[in-house]
Amino acid sequence: MKKLFAVSLSVLVLLSLQAQRTIDILHYRYSIEVSDSTDTIYGFARISFTALQTVTSIELDLTTSSAANKGMKVTEVLADSSIKSSLTFTHQKNKLRIELKRALIKNDTFFISIYYKGIPADGLIISKNKYGHRTFFSDNWPNRAHNWIPCVDDIADKATVEFIVKAPSHYQVISNGVQIEESTFPDNKKITHWKEEVPLPTKVMVIGVADFAVNTVGDINCVPVSSWVFPENRTEGFYDYAQAKDILSWYMDYIGPYAYKKLANVQSKTTFGGMENASAIFYYENSVSGKRQEEALLAHEIVHQWFGNHATEKSFAHLWLSEGFATYLTHVYLETRYGTDSLNNRMQHDREEVIDFVKTSRRPVVDSNKNYMQLLNANSYQKGGWILHMLRRQLGDSVFKKSVRQYYAQYAGKNAETKDLQKVFETVSGKNLESFFSQWLHTPANPDLKITWKYLVKEKKLTVAVQQLQTERVFTMPLELEINFSGQKKKNIVLDINSANQTFTFPFAEKPSSLKADPKTSLLFEGKVTEIN
Repeated sequence: MKKLFAVSLSVLVLLSLQAQRTIDILHYRYSIEVSDSTDTIYGFARISFTALQTVTSIELDLTTSSAANKGMKVTEVLADSSIKSSLTFTHQKNKLRIELKRALIKNDTFFISIYYKGIPADGLIISKNKYGHRTFFSDNWPNRAHNWIPCVDDIADKATVEFIVKAPSHYQVISNGVQIEESTFPDNKKITHWKEEVPLPTKVMVIGVADFAVNTVGDINCVPVSSWVFPENRTEGFYDYAQAKDILSWYMDYIGPYAYKKLANVQSKTTFGGMENASAIFYYENSVSGKRQEEALLAHEIVHQWFGNHATEKSFAHLWLSEGFATYLTHVYLETRYGTDSLNNRMQHDREEVIDFVKTSRRPVVDSNKNYMQLLNANSYQKGGWILHMLRRQLGDSVFKKSVRQYYAQYAGKNAETKDLQKVFETVSGKNLESFFSQWLHTPANPDLKITWKYLVKEKKLTVAVQQLQTERVFTMPLELEINFSGQKKKNIVLDINSANQTFTFPFAEKPSSLKADPKTSLLFEGKVTEIN
């Protein structure tokens, strides 16, 4: 997911909805009816789940009706068995509590059906696009799906999903998975049925209902790539979004197999610049220009199909495992397209963003903040990317790529946390990375270095002093210096920084003309180099 601007939502503080889970959702089947005459949606959900312990009742997340007449009203809940029977339920404070007629023990599987209706308070955005046409786009991140569908709105609870959407026939519908039906009826209504067989977190379950122009770009390893754009800018949109085909191919080669059976790139009304919905990525409506200005945005969202969607963080505290990967692997892709200078320039820009943010936030990258929108920050994105960049620089390209591929292979279809990534990198590299992960991910600070140098003419020696000014902890790190001499001569040396104050001495026959810290843009730090007399 990519931020576009400061996010404005009807719900400003999004607290975690889940206590310890008692059930594991296996599959959601949603039937949703939308119309042009009202914002009220009519929903039917058939949900299968497994009990994780003995339970006599279950709770699902679903927004209740408010004084503003927004929210969902449940009309009936049924036990979905050979003889369907009504179940007692209460729906209060955004929780749908359903009483079961018999106790379920651990590993029992059960089915329930829920009928409901209402105007979505959030999550399903009903509005008009820039051409004045009505649209319906779901926007579930981070835990906003419960505003329009009953679910366990928890990033760690993945399930397969299908959407059956009934809408006026002039609309086309895009969703996760593969389309298995599209039928138009005499009453000018159309039913479109999509089904995703790969388990997903609710944050990337999606429907988009709009007037679309659709273009098939081509197949990559039997995965069809398509573009869904507003008809008024179809020429520009097809041209812009066609870049996704080559991007997908590159990531398949770099990371590993793609998990889904299609990739659709969709012009939409998402709150964000881009939203990585599984196999159906939504981009902000002005992403279409006809000038291919959003290559980096496409790359960022496509990376998420691997990291965030299929290998998912266990909780939002580890959001960097999604956004840091998407940020950095976008840079790596663009490096292969435009060269090392492109990478260095982007890393330098990200470094400035991180330094400015951390100075005021004083929060670590692994952050338990329950206001999830506040996690859309330079820690999760740019610093997360920088952590991966430093691993690559310090371990080497081969070890880095092997580690990324191993991490994905091990956690594809599963949930992971930062310690899991650390273990993979340690196994592949054969190195203990406890200090690295501790200082960069759990310390709310960056190195602030005062670097001074002096040339001793009589001794023909260069002395370099490095002082760490941050108070939170002493960082250990390699610091490369470029030593420049007259006549464009230069020599690079690497300092092993491991204490608050260190002085290094090097023999040189002549005085350097200047020293430059981190010439290859390999270290996240703040500071400058000064000559002293």
